[in-house]
Amino acid sequence: MRRTTKRKILPGFGLSLGFTTLYLSLFVLIPLSMVFIKTSQLGWGKFFQVVTSERILHSYKISFGTAFAAACINVIFGLLIAWVLVRYPFPGKRLLDGFIDLPFALPTAVAGITLTTLYAPNGWIGKLLPFQVAFTPIGITIALTFIGLPFVVRMVQPVLQNIEREVEEAAASLGASRLQIFCKIIFPEIFPALLAGFSLAFARGLGEYGSVVFIAGNMPMKTEITPLMIMTKLEQYDYAGATAIAVVMLLVSLLFLFIINLLQAWSRRHELRGE
Repeated sequence: MRRTTKRKILPGFGLSLGFTTLYLSLFVLIPLSMVFIKTSQLGWGKFFQVVTSERILHSYKISFGTAFAAACINVIFGLLIAWVLVRYPFPGKRLLDGFIDLPFALPTAVAGITLTTLYAPNGWIGKLLPFQVAFTPIGITIALTFIGLPFVVRMVQPVLQNIEREVEEAAASLGASRLQIFCKIIFPEIFPALLAGFSLAFARGLGEYGSVVFIAGNMPMKTEITPLMIMTKLEQYDYAGATAIAVVMLLVSLLFLFIINLLQAWSRRHELRGE
């Protein structure tokens, strides 16, 4: 009797794991470890002095606050855009779908200059508004919303496409309202995708520099973001101080992403129990 063997498309587990470990080490683990090694040259006292200075603390507030606000805005409008693209046919749908990815392809400096031109006090949109947008935290939030929107749309869109419409029709035939259908059937399905899109948009917003530095105005204690403070330290050849600020941003970002992953795991377990 002939023994049938399964053909492996990729190399065996040992070789694949070796390539994976090498790749992660060269491009992720070693660079991140060098940040901590460089920061260790400061010592604990100097480290806390650098990362808790008044100007740096204010930059944390601006960076985390605007990134969080932009991610929340993107969750709301990203869901609406994904819903329209999935559920409704209309002329120019493919063109609009293609425009969603524009922030991915557009250089961040171009986006920053364009937004500054539009929302400056003498810009096309800025001069029509009763309040100032450019060179304020509002302008930073708009820039981060622009670059973070595709993350939410592209995470939610395929999930909405895979939801069976027959389940919604069955719920409607049993007397469920539109709000009940959305809350009980649709939202539990898309909630993990919304969390993933939120975390990606938030993480991108924290590290964004090119599209923000122009519209922020970089006014001390007003609109300075943390990546700008890192660049300022580097221009002053204070590499240890720059890595110290980067370590704080890295640790807080990892903590936030860990919380998001816990929420996603809880959501999946809750969904399985419901089934």
